Amino acid sequence: MLLKSILIALIGVFCILDSRLLGRLNFERPLIVSTLVGIVLGDIQKGLMVGASLELIALGLVNIGAAAPPDMNMASIIATAFAILSNANAQTALTIAIPIAILGQMLGILMRTILSNLTHRADYLIEKEEYEKACRIHILWGTVLYSLMYFIPIFLAIYFGTDLVKDIVNVIPNWLIDGLTLASKILPAYGFALLLNIMLSAKMLPFLLIGFFITAYSNLSVTGIAIFACLFAFILSEFKFKNDKPEDTLDSLD
Repeated sequence: MLLKSILIALIGVFCILDSRLLGRLNFERPLIVSTLVGIVLGDIQKGLMVGASLELIALGLVNIGAAAPPDMNMASIIATAFAILSNANAQTALTIAIPIAILGQMLGILMRTILSNLTHRADYLIEKEEYEKACRIHILWGTVLYSLMYFIPIFLAIYFGTDLVKDIVNVIPNWLIDGLTLASKILPAYGFALLLNIMLSAKMLPFLLIGFFITAYSNLSVTGIAIFACLFAFILSEFKFKNDKPEDTLDSLD
């Protein structure tokens, strides 16, 4: 059981580093990561079943900027292992996945808070021209911290049982949960402010306002708004920018 716990925890480390070091190979999707857990534990069919069920939940969760949604990656790994090891069905695994996803969300918020402070340290080192130390902060320490954030809870949950994770969630005091919840709301707002500070200009402001008011007053779904935006972009490209030179197009967006 020790070896299986280590292997599953390493799967979690590999999947969390997918979108951070490996590009985005989609190994962190519940369907794929649950299948990998099923391969390790010798039950691919149940891994696929649990992964498919959790994938339906994860489809409604979107990670925008620094926002930290419930961590379905960690939840999928632990819930799939629980379903296979205890011979439970996919529906039982779903009930296990929810508290684990919440725990992963809080760990993600805490990790983003720590890494944001390390970024300021890296800026200070760059000003002192200590580039190797700054690179280690971004590449080494970020990777190590994210790896530990996944390896430790997954290993403990598989080796000692999922009840340990539930007990940890229940022990967390309300003041800490409230603080992490507040941080999860501030960080995305700060990230959007930085993004707008770079991209927003007088000529781009009308497009931002159009999208905002359509979202606020049209009662369209996200899919409908995306379709409308694609059509609007197509109309602009065909009737406004089609005959412009590339230099003119870039100038118009400045």
